[in-house]
Amino acid sequence: MAVPKRKVSPSRRNMRRAHDSLGTNAYVEDKDTGELKRPHHIDLKTGTYRGRQVLTPSED
Repeated sequence: MAVPKRKVSPSRRNMRRAHDSLGTNAYVEDKDTGELKRPHHIDLKTGTYRGRQVLTPSED
């Protein structure tokens, strides 16, 4: 069954959507290099993940 358009006020609708925004990205300091990196991601500069070498390091 259809719901009337003005059944929910804009204020109430926007309050419900308050939790839909994206949070800030988390960064942790790398133990070896001291640089910031995303947790659970491969460090592209060194090519390591959880202490293991998984990629060849990129040349800069």
